[in-house]
Amino acid sequence: MVGRVFLPTKKVLDFPITALRFDDQIQTILKWASTRESKTVCVANVHMLMEAHYNPEFASVLRNADLVTPDGMPLVWMMRKMGARYQDRVAGMDIFLALCQLAQTQNLSVFFVGSQTEILSKMRKRLEKEFPQLKIAAMEPLPFRPMTEIEDEALIKKINYSGASVVLVSLGCPKQENWMAQHKGKIQAVMLGLGGVFPVYAGIHKRAPRMIRDLGLEWLYRWIQEPRRLWGRYATTIPPFMWLATKQLLSSSRIAGVFQNSSGD
Repeated sequence: MVGRVFLPTKKVLDFPITALRFDDQIQTILKWASTRESKTVCVANVHMLMEAHYNPEFASVLRNADLVTPDGMPLVWMMRKMGARYQDRVAGMDIFLALCQLAQTQNLSVFFVGSQTEILSKMRKRLEKEFPQLKIAAMEPLPFRPMTEIEDEALIKKINYSGASVVLVSLGCPKQENWMAQHKGKIQAVMLGLGGVFPVYAGIHKRAPRMIRDLGLEWLYRWIQEPRRLWGRYATTIPPFMWLATKQLLSSSRIAGVFQNSSGD
């Protein structure tokens, strides 16, 4: 069994976010995938960090992930303030596209778990057009109800027997992250939680234009598309995140000031 490798991180709201450039994070995932290591990758944004802040069990899941990418721009800005000067965004859709492109050149197969049959079908058509050499091991929608133990064991066997190196999971946060944590050591592949990516790639939802993403306003673009579903989530995550992030930055600047003063004595 390969020992756990600790990647460089910066803590945002006390949660370790992987402090590597986009290409380095992708190469880390592919390195694990090439030897079918059982790893979990969480794609973190403000919503995920606040879920972890409020829920100790989920906080443990996030802290024990092998790699946590900074999906949301607020996380990227925080990391830059804390010393990761060249940190760039490592967003779910960009990870998805990079993995599909590189997996087909490295002969790695991908297994898709979750979402809905209609979405997976549309994804397959687009994938076959854009990444014709990509090996799709299988696409498996899961029931909305909890799976029975027999069903779960059958799914684990199907994934492992398929030879998949990468498992992309779409169950929404925090369900997909909990699912990955529960299957770590059982599924011999790198598991990534990419919930919102599937319907966007399938053409059900639209991705925000690049300028809006760079400004950190993707949440607003999504809210305009799905106001009823997202209003409650944003109201309970964005204001408290801003408060906690400001407290963290003020605290770290005070600590830095103390060290500077003491070193000058």
